Amino acid sequence: MAIPALVVMHLMALHVHGSSNPLGITGNIDRLPMHPYFIFKDLITVFVFLLVFSLFVFFSPNTMGHPDNYIPGNPLVTPASIVPEW
Repeated sequence: MAIPALVVMHLMALHVHGSSNPLGITGNIDRLPMHPYFIFKDLITVFVFLLVFSLFVFFSPNTMGHPDNYIPGNPLVTPASIVPEW
């Protein structure tokens, strides 16, 4: 919860004071406003990621699955991978 709060505080400070450099020279000549340009660009990236992630999750959920997950369970047999530590 602390990291999102720090991110919001950072964005608020950038919005009020702007970014600077070590020499203190202002670069207001070619500055673009954060909203709508960068917000729109970031939202497009988020939506494309969510689309690809949703396609992966809903249409091929077993791609990263392990083949052992498809063996029917038998309560009378212990799997070979479970061994005592001694």
